[in-house]
Amino acid sequence: MSVSISGFTFIRNGVDLGFPFEASIRSLLPLVDEFVVAVGQGSDNTLDRVRAIADPKIRIVETLWNERMADRGFVYAQQKMIAQYSCTGDWAFYLEGDEVVHEAELAAIRASVERHHSNAAVEALVFDYHHFYGSPEWISISPGWYRRECRLIRNTIRSYAPDGQYWLVTSEHKRGRNPHAALANAHIYHYGWIRRNEKMQKKADQVSKYWATPAVQVQYSQFDRRALAPFKGTHPHVAQEWLANDAEQVLNIDPSYEPTPKENKYHFMRQVETLVGMDFSRKHFKLVA
Repeated sequence: MSVSISGFTFIRNGVDLGFPFEASIRSLLPLVDEFVVAVGQGSDNTLDRVRAIADPKIRIVETLWNERMADRGFVYAQQKMIAQYSCTGDWAFYLEGDEVVHEAELAAIRASVERHHSNAAVEALVFDYHHFYGSPEWISISPGWYRRECRLIRNTIRSYAPDGQYWLVTSEHKRGRNPHAALANAHIYHYGWIRRNEKMQKKADQVSKYWATPAVQVQYSQFDRRALAPFKGTHPHVAQEWLANDAEQVLNIDPSYEPTPKENKYHFMRQVETLVGMDFSRKHFKLVA
């Protein structure tokens, strides 16, 4: 019997907030046996747009967000787990609404799952990230941005999410730990920071509400140029329309911008990384294979 993979995500007001959620879902459909989408009750036509994809693999779970949950993004964890707990596959592949996989890497992902499925020591698969910033032509290379993250996890182990980004694994009611993982040998294309600036501001305002923190003022021009590098690859085919119509096209860094102390710290860390061949970015996993 072949290994089954479920895809899942959650989304609410994806149109209004500028998420490429349709491209995200479509990018994973060829790989998975089912795709569970938890769609929160919102104020735009996100639900209709998900339905319009009209793929029999898609299963929609309509949800209502807890507007009083403002503790460190836990409302995102709740929605993520609603979707994951509805998955029936051996493995569960989580994609956020601004993340896309490349069609050229689907075979490599499937091969990684097949290779590690029989090894119980491997609980998750880790993807390398392309974090685009300001336009489709630039990616962040700062250790302040996580460079790898788990996106595929065994659906037969006890796991939970403290927030929307990562998982913890637990057994016998003990404290959660990072998943034991292997490399997927593939990338996640993260497009959140190239959506139209005004859409990104709306997203930042929402995040502040559920984290009980002041809203960040988003201006793509106010950024440390040293933390960027040109993107030299190709974008996923399913993302081309969104990139052309809904992403910022040109990044103009303010020449008078002065990096913050935190940005200077990350720049120093990257210089040390280059010297010693290490990666200082944050990791929510432990590589075991």
